[in-house]
Amino acid sequence: MEKNNKFTEFVANAVPYGTLSQGAQFPELTVPAGKIHEAAEALKNYEEQPFDYLVSLTAVDHLEKITMVYHLESTLTHTLIVLKADLEERDNAKIDTVSDLWITAEFHEREVFDLFGIHFNNHPDMRRLFLEDDYGFPLRKDFKDDVNIIEYSN
Repeated sequence: MEKNNKFTEFVANAVPYGTLSQGAQFPELTVPAGKIHEAAEALKNYEEQPFDYLVSLTAVDHLEKITMVYHLESTLTHTLIVLKADLEERDNAKIDTVSDLWITAEFHEREVFDLFGIHFNNHPDMRRLFLEDDYGFPLRKDFKDDVNIIEYSN
């Protein structure tokens, strides 16, 4: 419990614009999209338990908004945290890269770009991984493919 108090205090000081809550499995830190890099860097550099391993990153399309989701682990303490940010725009979805903090983010971000159409600012190689440039973004709920008869329905 003392570690949790230290961590809560750390987040309050290092990421005062964030909201820390207990998620279904792991603690969740939600920050504004424009602060994602700053918050990620603070977590990575947290001396007590640096979140030095990016387990995964993805996006979730809620139709009314898109949320970026990062799962981070401290290899020192084997503690996990989920970092989240709601994107400000759906049609021009973008957020800063974290590939300069965790090299593995480079391909995770390219995959999210390919499947959701989210652009990562300052990414070293922002191009599609799997699909043709004009295909669309198949993991968005508003995606429609008339040839293969694919479209979202409630």
